[in-house]
Amino acid sequence: MLYLSTRGDPGRKHFCEILLEGLAPDGGLYLPQHYPQVDDATLTRWRSLKYADLAFEILSLYIDDIPAADLKAICHKTYTEEVFGTPQIVPLRRLDDGLLLEGLSNGPTLAFKDMAMQLLGNLFEYELARRGEELNILGATSGDTGSAAEYAMRGKKGVRVFMTSPHGRMSPFQQAQMFSLQDANIHNLAIQGVFDDCQDIVKAVSNDLAFKRKYKIGTVNSINWARLVAQVVYYFAGYLQATTSNGQKVSFTVPSGNFGNVCAGHVARMMGLPIDRLVVATNENDVLDEFFRTGVYRVRGSADTHETSSPSMDISKASNFERFVFDLLGRDGVRVKDLFGAQLSASGRFDLSGDALFKDAAAKYGFVSGRSTHADRLATIRATWERYGVMIDTHTADGVKVAREHLQPGVPMIVLETALPIKFAATIVEALGREPDRPTKFVGIEDLPKRVTVLDADVKAVQAYIVANAG
Repeated sequence: MLYLSTRGDPGRKHFCEILLEGLAPDGGLYLPQHYPQVDDATLTRWRSLKYADLAFEILSLYIDDIPAADLKAICHKTYTEEVFGTPQIVPLRRLDDGLLLEGLSNGPTLAFKDMAMQLLGNLFEYELARRGEELNILGATSGDTGSAAEYAMRGKKGVRVFMTSPHGRMSPFQQAQMFSLQDANIHNLAIQGVFDDCQDIVKAVSNDLAFKRKYKIGTVNSINWARLVAQVVYYFAGYLQATTSNGQKVSFTVPSGNFGNVCAGHVARMMGLPIDRLVVATNENDVLDEFFRTGVYRVRGSADTHETSSPSMDISKASNFERFVFDLLGRDGVRVKDLFGAQLSASGRFDLSGDALFKDAAAKYGFVSGRSTHADRLATIRATWERYGVMIDTHTADGVKVAREHLQPGVPMIVLETALPIKFAATIVEALGREPDRPTKFVGIEDLPKRVTVLDADVKAVQAYIVANAG
């Protein structure tokens, strides 16, 4: 299996090369040359597998440069009941007939990002040891990626993490999870700006090829294909739990800001998983909902990016969206480079509304969308608690609200849980008048000493910090 860039670079690379690289040299994102197809017999065989074995089967379709025995050991080391709290790893909970919640937030940092990041940490450590190299990971977080990455990488040999986040824009719990870590290989950089500024810095540093090579810069954001392919696994796991035969279809609703989580669903669907609809749920930062409704992709500036009660989705420049558009446009790298390079740089938008291929977004690829507001979140959190005794976080509430708008008779709708409610306690108290449950290990976390450096939204400032601390 070889990988190519969405922007047409002629080079082809193996999995372990792109694992440590992040962005392609031309600024594009890596995708496999083709999506492996899962036939009926294989899907039936997978029904009896535990999650770690299912992960091994799916990852083996994309990774041919790690010996099978080693890859299997990595999967079994990663996906354990001790780490994720349940034998199913991603248990399904039925809310209504036809509406289910897939539990993805049982990992170390109580967010779905743990599902991929725990694997990524083990893959990094394995490959760096095999090469005798070190890696400086540069990441951007709007809340959950940062803590998931840091908890996965803390203490890992040969790995240092430099994590940017928008200063003052995460919940107090999210900040405490990251900034309270005292590990020498973890560096938190609070950027004076919004998440998109952080993400732009990561891309700019990654595109400075001389700096990237000299300081061994890698990424953990979902621009890293390894993280995205790990997320494909829980789509298969959710489907297999929700159905009894391969003739059944399901739909998934995914709270989305950066398009990584739902892009993994797109990959699963392209592999042959019987997914009917992929429902993209946004908050007030609705750049993705606008595209799927109108065909216009219009990024917003910092001043027009709303600060909301589902802050991990306060994103107006969806990095992973480029992967889907690449497939939508028949894998035309030249055109994708023009759209995401020239046109977005010049005008901050592109328009596919008149393109016949845009009409395939729903018909061929299953995508539909909707948006949710703060009032919607409060009402959904309240209704879900009162009707089912289930407390959900603000991002999951966005998903449940939009999922209800797209229910179809006879097609189970699985909402991907995003995080546990404790991460957004203030809004839970506003909705329910009570504090959410707090796992014992996180009691008092907001009062721990903080280790964080505040920087301007400036590429050179971040590079200078890396140079001073890269060892």
